[in-house]
Amino acid sequence: MFTDDYFMQQALKEALLAFEEEEVPVGAVVVLNNRIIARGHNMVEKLNDPTAHAEMIALTSAFNFLGAKYLPDASLYVTVEPCLMCTGALYWSKISRIIWGAADEKNGHQRVTGNQFPFHPKTQVTKGVMADECAELMKSFFRRKR
Repeated sequence: MFTDDYFMQQALKEALLAFEEEEVPVGAVVVLNNRIIARGHNMVEKLNDPTAHAEMIALTSAFNFLGAKYLPDASLYVTVEPCLMCTGALYWSKISRIIWGAADEKNGHQRVTGNQFPFHPKTQVTKGVMADECAELMKSFFRRKR
């Protein structure tokens, strides 16, 4: 029951909240022991804060929930490849796993980092989970904006 697809669906629910709030539809959840301990979606426009990305909000919530600054046993599911800023935060969080859906050729970290692994050495990365669904939500959002 608790598969990568299941948790990505939960991240997609967060992305839908962002979509409904006229935010770029990115959603994230932090999972520990098959339990979601934190959620986040983009709130850049709402908070007038360019650092209010889904990953940052979910990470901050997880740190507060656990009362800790590291997440070595947790996983982050995010609908879109993390940007360079979020990648730095994920590095410092020492998170165990990062799972993302759609690639982001324009703003994703890989545009800058290329083939270099920018996360903590113990972090495992899984790419492309429900990529089509995640990408379609982004495409729908930007089609609607044009």
